[in-house]
Amino acid sequence: MEQYNVTGMSCAACSARVEKAVKKVPGVTSCSVSLLTNSMGVEGTASPAAILSAVQEAGYGASPKNASASKTSDASTDLDALADHETPKLKRRLIASLGFLLVLMYFSMGHMMWGWPLPHWFDGNHVAMGLVQLLLAGIVMVINQKFFINGFKGLIHGAPNMDTLVALGSMASFVWSTYALFAMTRAQVDGSDELVMHYMMEFYFESAAMILTLITVGKMLEARSKGKTTDALKSLMKLAPKTATLVRDGAEVTVAIADVQKGDVFVVRPGENIPVDGVVLEGTSAVNESALTGESIPVDKAVGDKVSAATTNQSGFLRCEATRVGEDTTLAQIIKMVSDAAATKAPIAKIADTVSGFFVPAVISIAVVTTIVWLLLGHELGYALARGISVLVISCPCALGLATPVAIMVGNGLGAKNGILFKTAASLEAAGRTQIVALDKTGTITEGAPRVTDLLPAEGVTETELLTLAAALESRSEHPLAKAVLADAEAKAITPPEVTDFAALPGNGLAAKLDGMDIYAGNAAFIQTKLTLPAALAQQAEKLAAEGKTPLFFGGAGRLLGVIAVADTIKEDSPEAIRQLQNMGIRVVMLTGDNQRTADAIGRQAGVDEVIAGVLPDGKEAVIRQLQASGKVAMVGDGINDAPALTRADTGIAIGAGTDVAIDAADVVLMNSKLSDVPAAIRLSRATLRNIHENLFWAFIYNIIGIPLAAGLFIPFGLTLNPMFGAAAMSLSSFCVVSNALRLNLFDLHSTRHDHKTASPAAAPVQSAAENNKKSDAEAPEVKTEDNTMKKTLKVEGMMCGHCEARVKKALEALPEVDEAVVSHEAGTAIVTLNADVTDDVLKNAVEAQDYKVTGIQ
Repeated sequence: MEQYNVTGMSCAACSARVEKAVKKVPGVTSCSVSLLTNSMGVEGTASPAAILSAVQEAGYGASPKNASASKTSDASTDLDALADHETPKLKRRLIASLGFLLVLMYFSMGHMMWGWPLPHWFDGNHVAMGLVQLLLAGIVMVINQKFFINGFKGLIHGAPNMDTLVALGSMASFVWSTYALFAMTRAQVDGSDELVMHYMMEFYFESAAMILTLITVGKMLEARSKGKTTDALKSLMKLAPKTATLVRDGAEVTVAIADVQKGDVFVVRPGENIPVDGVVLEGTSAVNESALTGESIPVDKAVGDKVSAATTNQSGFLRCEATRVGEDTTLAQIIKMVSDAAATKAPIAKIADTVSGFFVPAVISIAVVTTIVWLLLGHELGYALARGISVLVISCPCALGLATPVAIMVGNGLGAKNGILFKTAASLEAAGRTQIVALDKTGTITEGAPRVTDLLPAEGVTETELLTLAAALESRSEHPLAKAVLADAEAKAITPPEVTDFAALPGNGLAAKLDGMDIYAGNAAFIQTKLTLPAALAQQAEKLAAEGKTPLFFGGAGRLLGVIAVADTIKEDSPEAIRQLQNMGIRVVMLTGDNQRTADAIGRQAGVDEVIAGVLPDGKEAVIRQLQASGKVAMVGDGINDAPALTRADTGIAIGAGTDVAIDAADVVLMNSKLSDVPAAIRLSRATLRNIHENLFWAFIYNIIGIPLAAGLFIPFGLTLNPMFGAAAMSLSSFCVVSNALRLNLFDLHSTRHDHKTASPAAAPVQSAAENNKKSDAEAPEVKTEDNTMKKTLKVEGMMCGHCEARVKKALEALPEVDEAVVSHEAGTAIVTLNADVTDDVLKNAVEAQDYKVTGIQ
């Protein structure tokens, strides 16, 4: 994705205009414009020159982003781009405007309404007072000329925007007031004091200036709030180190971070930040990685361990080799992901985008019609014009345009602070709709590295003797289980003796000589070909196997010396993470290539809802497709073999410690490699979606109520709207939307107190792995569903909150055939338990009578 900076945008109508213009460029496959960050992401083969030309022809400015700045550790250029340049300018404009506006208000309202004194030469000189008001209003208009330049430029290009509404409203007030002033001079010449006073009351100079000033207040508040939404991204960029201390020719030299090359050796003293990603060559230390992962507890580092740029060395001296520099560092990748996500749009934003494209022209039309209608009803032009101006200045397309991106930016930034990276806005939205989570076993639920769990020495043999003999044999083996035995021996300070005549024998066995004695190791079938297997140990080994462990048998001198059990142990947080997912109404499925017995044992310990065992690497993608028949699926994995399944799933979630292929294929990356971050990511997505719904609701309801009020539809009920109050309301609408989004920063994504159990999709067991692995993707097995004749699942659109859930639940449970209805606005479902047959139409009508839409019944 190529990114560009866009200038001149003031509202959602502007961003929609730019997006539409760029999409017409030949070679552009997708374009997303962010009003929040004034940026644009473009994909396709179109040249930058053609894209820039399209933006300029649409009436806006554009320039390519400095790609290197966002990818390298020196992010000063991007920091400058994200810096709040608008607030200081708006503040200066506001102060100047207020100074002249206060004097204007003294003349127009202070003297006229409350009799405040003026210099004596103004006594009876109404024309002079009108001229002063004209001059003061004109000065305020010049100070805020940007509204007129951008507004009329947009109108000329056929793309009216918020500035157009403000400019038209202010200009109409000023022009009418100027006409009234000239008419007053004629009346004064004619000696008609009554007509002079009449025209004096027709002055709207204060409205022309007040509209601009109040909108500037709103713009300044909005700019300050928008600046806070990018705080997370700016804080990440500030972490980027500026220099590194390299070892060259035996001496330490300090160089700029851009000069560090892969393979360079650098040193980090206590208290210093690690400049680039690397591997420790010498030294031990505790490194604070909270900047990248959100984890406050320092991580111990020793020779061979990896270190990341922007983390802090807290204790010892480290000598490291640079492995990833510039755009390849972990920090740079995180910054790129967060930045790219801000440049994309969530599907839910299409609602506001569609409305914004027609909003401003529609408002201008409504304002014209309003003015004409009031004239036809017999009112004076000044009164009718006031109603039309009120319509212009109360309408706010900004609130619609900001409703989604500000929430996405804050949610994405909060995730990044906690080590959860959403690659796109769409992935942040999709994660919250998850109904089924499929978990890879090895490295996701389990540690991914086998370790010794049990030692069962035979009678007369000590554990140390058994482990010494086992380590001696396994020291010559390449098998992964051998590493577990050797690691346990090393942890217990056992040095394995040398063996001779080592051989790996067919049938999963090893043989060697130790001090002239024949020794053996292997599975039960192999060991029984060499010696007698005692019944007691055989039973214990069988029990261990039933627990998902692998028993290794060791013997020598013609008898069994003992059994060592090895297993890939479950991560400490896995059971709790799975329980949290289930409490959120999500069905949890474990996928593994292990045999059914081992898989079932791990599944029981982890607490998953369903185990699918014996799945070959190329079969995981087919399983995901089958699960998708029951609901939205998130796949969590860490290996190369998980990449197809991660891509196929509605949301692919990669464990951060996994392979680069898995991370590239995923939509969400968990930097901490903790399974507990999966429910946290879904929780954050749901909170962000809820915030977007709130923002859209307030943006729409503001305009739905405000425009008719401004047009005068409520005048028969005694409610009217002065243009100045309309401007004040407009100035606050966007600020309120942005402030609501900023509340997300207070959200605790690891807290379970907001979790509420919704009905997870009915289980759909997959056919046996043996059958699956024989079939091609085109012949993927059908999913067998459980007998759920007494349950039906309704897909319901339009629910936005718990109140909506309660209405649908009450309507369904009012039917005599329905015993219970479990409703979730987040999943968009209503699962009904029936006590008798009922037609789909009856259920559908009950829901749609509450103004919700049923899109399907299963």
